[in-house]
Amino acid sequence: MFKLYGMSGSGNCWKPAVLMKQLGIPFEWIEIDIQRGQSRTPAFLAKNANGKVPLLELDDGRTLAESNAMLCYLAEGSPLFPADRWQRAKILEWLFFEQYSHEPYIATVRFWVHFMHKQDEWRDKIAEAMKKGYAALGVMERRLQASAFLAGPDYSIADIALFAYTDVAYEGGYDLGDYPAVRAWLARVAALPRFERMT
Repeated sequence: MFKLYGMSGSGNCWKPAVLMKQLGIPFEWIEIDIQRGQSRTPAFLAKNANGKVPLLELDDGRTLAESNAMLCYLAEGSPLFPADRWQRAKILEWLFFEQYSHEPYIATVRFWVHFMHKQDEWRDKIAEAMKKGYAALGVMERRLQASAFLAGPDYSIADIALFAYTDVAYEGGYDLGDYPAVRAWLARVAALPRFERMT
């Protein structure tokens, strides 16, 4: 059975977990509290020298880091990561967008506000980051006005990747009121079979 080392409340850790639930892949969740240094122990660093979660451990002991790499690996052979070369490239396009233009601003602001409670102390820093977060939401809004899902007409791992922190963006102070297509997409994804929102 696969082992998924992760921290509850982390969107990046939620991504491979929800995918495995949707695909019916059994796994064991192992809670790692990064704020208590549990990802920096010698035992954990032997598995992932980068000292971060999530970390996926396969039955044979091999390990895989980076949430979007896990999505690609776990979804291989399923409709969520189809064999068509162009469709896979479009999915990867959104995975790269998520890590470069979305997660650094939406997830990071959420962490600063929701977990660190720095909304007053870091007001200017947060406001600057939120400009870029809203820009990413604008890109998603335009896409979702034309398509039911991000990489095309069908649900894919691109939607899982972007759902993670978009769904909890409000915890960082983001207002999705001006993004009706994004809100409709969140509801559409959340209604899919065996889909569980992050708790």
